[in-house]
Amino acid sequence: MIFPNLDTEKNLWDQGHRFIAGIDEVGRGAWAGPVVAAAVIFPRNFELPQGLRDSKLLTPKKREELDKQIKEVALGFSVGSTSVVMIEKKGIAVASQVAMRKAVRSLDPKPDFLLTDYFALKYIRKSCQQAIKKGDVYCVSIAAASILAKVFRDNLMRELDRRQEFEVYRFGKHKGYGTKFHQEAITRFGVSRIHRVSFVPRSLIPNLK
Repeated sequence: MIFPNLDTEKNLWDQGHRFIAGIDEVGRGAWAGPVVAAAVIFPRNFELPQGLRDSKLLTPKKREELDKQIKEVALGFSVGSTSVVMIEKKGIAVASQVAMRKAVRSLDPKPDFLLTDYFALKYIRKSCQQAIKKGDVYCVSIAAASILAKVFRDNLMRELDRRQEFEVYRFGKHKGYGTKFHQEAITRFGVSRIHRVSFVPRSLIPNLK
């Protein structure tokens, strides 16, 4: 079992960086709802929350626990999101970048170095960031950001599930991803205003213009 470590952060702290932000996003592959990014800055000396891993490898209960623990020990954290309208207009790659930059801009304190999962952030100096392959697996700060983003987005989808206009889709159950239940709901009721129409297979909505 692989757990992330602080090797990258320690190296950067030793180089003189004070506020190192880990950044990650969730919801890229969902058929409905926004893409959400989070950013986290840890202090140099802190007690690492036990069991902290990539959000995809955790149970919902454990993510909720770690979300609270991360916020308690972090120097700063923030969340950014981009709407379905932007995803459909600009594409998921651009929308994800925008969400991550929003999260970075909202951070307090302001970061002096960024750690990202796989993709570097555009319009930010390359000398001030490092993209790490499988960063959410190996880097504590990125893994923590993945948890905050996942918990935030899951809660948002549950809130949408409680609205009458969306209740037939049961977003709280699948969070907008293409499960069998979600596919059947789309086939029966069509798409809603928060669906990413370009993500939904045409076979499910053959009459859509």
